Amino acid sequence: MEAIRKQATKLREQVARQQQAVLKQFGAGGYGGSDSLVTDEAELQQHQKLEKLYISTRAGKHYQRDIVRGVEGYIVTGSKQVEIGTKFSEDSRKYGAENTCTSGSTLSRAALNYGRARAQMEKERGNLLKALGTQVAEPLRAMVMGAPLEDARHLAQRYDRMRQEAEAQAIEVLKRQAKVRETPGNSESVMKLEAAEAKLQDLKSNMAILGKEAAASMAAVETQQQRLTLQRLIAMVEAERTYHQRVLQILDQLEGEMISERQRIEAAPSPSMDNSMPPPPSYEEVNGIYASQSNNGTTDSLYFLGEVVHPYQGESDVELNLSVGDYVVVRKVSNNGWAEGECKGKAGWFPFGYIERRERVLASKVAEVF
Repeated sequence: MEAIRKQATKLREQVARQQQAVLKQFGAGGYGGSDSLVTDEAELQQHQKLEKLYISTRAGKHYQRDIVRGVEGYIVTGSKQVEIGTKFSEDSRKYGAENTCTSGSTLSRAALNYGRARAQMEKERGNLLKALGTQVAEPLRAMVMGAPLEDARHLAQRYDRMRQEAEAQAIEVLKRQAKVRETPGNSESVMKLEAAEAKLQDLKSNMAILGKEAAASMAAVETQQQRLTLQRLIAMVEAERTYHQRVLQILDQLEGEMISERQRIEAAPSPSMDNSMPPPPSYEEVNGIYASQSNNGTTDSLYFLGEVVHPYQGESDVELNLSVGDYVVVRKVSNNGWAEGECKGKAGWFPFGYIERRERVLASKVAEVF
């Protein structure tokens, strides 16, 4: 369609050049300028105004169409992202609800919170896509395909055709004028000239009326086009701004929940002492008197290194003071929750739950034990 339009424009330009050449040829005889037969200053301004309006509304129409295509593409890809995000949300919530981790439910809670937040974000994305479709794409598409624009353009095209017809009639008048000059007193030539001049005058009158009507219609369409496009751009910006604000609120809340959970883990209190837990063995038992009872399950004799993960302050002479990061040589582990070992040259009892076993330790750390 565009190629046909370009070809028609090219043909019109060629015809116009030929007409101008003829006008110059016949207008050189002395009956006044040939341009004045068809156009005056007002009509020329009208014609130039219509050309500018036609170009402006055509560019506006193309921009509206580009916006519609862009929004439609965004909706298609966004819908796919919503589908992926919703599946991601469901997977996270499923893990959080079904996880049976024995070391705690921290990750389960985080997964549930993330799944909930992701579902909220995808809902907001869906609302954004819906708003872009109903508030941006549909109104612009309606104007691109609407009757007002097409009607105004048809008026402009009718004016253009009538103007070309008037130019052709002006050439005919010039020919008749030349014929009258060549055959003075020929009544037939005079009558034909008068008829040609009357037709030209009618064309010019109709052209002026149609030009004003086309210009007013095109100007109204241009104003509506500019206003509607700007309104839809503003609506698109507001919809996206609202979406990002709500998503930011959701992410802020989610981040706060996760950071709070992390801080709770990092600042976890020391394991509480069981009130029913018996006191540690006496000092004599530390020196091995209890070793003879290992066969009946009271204690197990073994040696391994453990790292202190919770601080402990001994409450009697037979208990060790432990700091986080210390290493202990564990020599006995009682079935009542106590362990006996050596740390920094001192031996004593301590709660076994306050350390974690280590298979490999730096040599410098081993030296600190003794």
